[in-house]
Amino acid sequence: MKKEKVHDRILRVTSELFYKQGFNSTGINQIIAEADIAIGSLYNHFSSKNDLLHAYLIKEENNWLEGLEKSLVNIAEPSKKLSSIVDYRKKLQQSSKFAGCHFIKIVSEMGEGNPVVSAFVKSHKEKQREIIYTIVKEGAASNPSMNIDLITDQIFLLIEGAVVTSTISKNNDSFDHVKKIVQGLLS
Repeated sequence: MKKEKVHDRILRVTSELFYKQGFNSTGINQIIAEADIAIGSLYNHFSSKNDLLHAYLIKEENNWLEGLEKSLVNIAEPSKKLSSIVDYRKKLQQSSKFAGCHFIKIVSEMGEGNPVVSAFVKSHKEKQREIIYTIVKEGAASNPSMNIDLITDQIFLLIEGAVVTSTISKNNDSFDHVKKIVQGLLS
């Protein structure tokens, strides 16, 4: 088995702690202890806790986009692509034991106190919306009267709402409802 690089181990541990405990409840000393590194090693790779936060957000966004891309790669039909997005978000919720969205959690914790984080999360959510928009636009080719922006916003909000609902209820029923609603929006 390949040994994990110190940078990657720090980022993995930081990501787990920020997601599980939150940014404010995670201290540098805990990261150092759980990553089993010296303090100098941490600061050789990351200049501050905020630098770790930025790396965490980038890592999670890359993982999120890569996972979504894999779930869509062999699907051509727009309605099936949208169903796959819903299934992907459902799978993420299930695999995290309904812990919620990394990005919603961090922006909820940080509020407007960290404009860099707020801007990053807004950008990430806009990327998600753009993916949905592109797929809805593909589907609208056969239905020129379709309001692409309205349907995109509805699907985006339904999926985000399902994430929050499943986090609270600790089950994935909301995603099954969203899939049915999305199919109705496209017909």
